[in-house]
Amino acid sequence: MLSRRGLLAGSALALLAGCSSTPSGPPPGPPAVPVPTHPSALRDPVTVHRTRSAARGTDVDLVLITPEGVPASGLPVCLALHGRGARARTFLELGVPSLLTTAVRAGTPPFAIAALDGDHYWVDVGSGDDPQRMLTDEVPGWLAGRDLRPASAVFGISMGGFGALRFARAHPDLKAVATASAALFVSWPDARSRKVFADETNWRAAEPLLHTADLRPAGLGVWCGESDPFLGADRRLVKAVSPEVSRFSPGGHNDEYWRGTLPEVLKFVGERLS
Repeated sequence: MLSRRGLLAGSALALLAGCSSTPSGPPPGPPAVPVPTHPSALRDPVTVHRTRSAARGTDVDLVLITPEGVPASGLPVCLALHGRGARARTFLELGVPSLLTTAVRAGTPPFAIAALDGDHYWVDVGSGDDPQRMLTDEVPGWLAGRDLRPASAVFGISMGGFGALRFARAHPDLKAVATASAALFVSWPDARSRKVFADETNWRAAEPLLHTADLRPAGLGVWCGESDPFLGADRRLVKAVSPEVSRFSPGGHNDEYWRGTLPEVLKFVGERLS
């Protein structure tokens, strides 16, 4: 028979042997980090996201606007391109959030608007800053990350109208393309005076009036004020393409005209995105 002292010693030796044994499997790794399986849906009708654009080589604002009271998840999207000297937030200053909500409450099918910061007529002028590549290569991922569909329409004001038509040439499957006071140029001296394009070849490759055969009449809407300095150029566009909708009405190249035109533009876009 073992004494009490022997039993205690044997237990201690067994315990030490167990602690010093080598585990049979690999050491445990760090705890698993859950990976989100769904994009982050928008919660507010207006959100501003500051993000890095590799295509442009700078940070840009992505302003997302959805109708109030409508779930944002899965909405179709219209890109909004601003004019020269403006920015993505300009569409907030023009009252687009309330105008979009009003349009939807009046029966226009709901959609989202994605406004971006751009520059130099929304084209690559050889400076390493390529807004068109941002729209094509980066924006789809930014939208998907917020549970929105890829853009299927584009709207541009002034310089943004130039950019919208350039985008439409590369994306003929767009359901709607709309311009207000599109800044177009009928000649190289006219374009050169803007001090934007690298040279005549750069301008000719981008100028919508020189590539009207690439534009589809269906789903195209053109608006311009009758006192706008680009009126003649926009009339040339309409004559060459015969867009589905064209409106020339009193007004100049200013916020007052664009605010008055936006309700019709939003209705035009929404009906074609539905």
